[in-house]
Amino acid sequence: MAVLALMRHGQSEWNLQNRFTGWWDVQLTDKGVAEASRAGELLSEAGVDFRQCFTSVQTRAIRTLWLALQSMDRCWLPVTKDFHLNERHYGGLTGLDKTETAAKHGDDQVKIWRRSYDVPPPNLEPGSEFDLSKDQRYDGIDVPATESLKLTLERVLPYWDGTIAPVLNDGTNTIISAHGNSLRAIVKHLFRVSEDDIIGVEIPTGNPLLIELDDDLKPVSARYLDADRAKDLPPIPA
Repeated sequence: MAVLALMRHGQSEWNLQNRFTGWWDVQLTDKGVAEASRAGELLSEAGVDFRQCFTSVQTRAIRTLWLALQSMDRCWLPVTKDFHLNERHYGGLTGLDKTETAAKHGDDQVKIWRRSYDVPPPNLEPGSEFDLSKDQRYDGIDVPATESLKLTLERVLPYWDGTIAPVLNDGTNTIISAHGNSLRAIVKHLFRVSEDDIIGVEIPTGNPLLIELDDDLKPVSARYLDADRAKDLPPIPA
């Protein structure tokens, strides 16, 4: 049996500013730094012998993992960074204020873009200030123009199956430091959450979700380590 910790990055600057972030690289706020350090304390208090870490190639997730490992006195743990764990790409919404966007397009339309399973936002225009096609970390990668949660899952799941699952199958306790939507994709897969129900699942910042997995990588228990900031979890599948 392996233990998996899913950890969403601490509060980012654009979380604070209520802007659509997606693949754009932003820093943690002071609160986000504190959340990341506290996440490491919680993981240490859980008493799990973690031996492997995965994260995205986005600064907020990488720094969250660094700060957590520092709190755990486990900076020596191996870390694999991969774009497959990046946040969902918000396309043409990237950088926009969420409240202003709702005022312009209507609450219902923005809710569809944000929370629906398979409806992506409008494409990001080529040459936009948020165009990452020339970013060195994505050399040789087709950067998406937009993504729904469904498309995010289709990006994350092959990486889960091909890279992360074999580590867990070896019994290695693992930390994934990533983003709200890439982690929602993993939660949907592990807990067999329906397309309708995943819309209501939210992953809190800086609050590790500790999941015990059986030999088939099915959850047998799950809990947020900061109970005061816990969100409702999908039921453990039978």
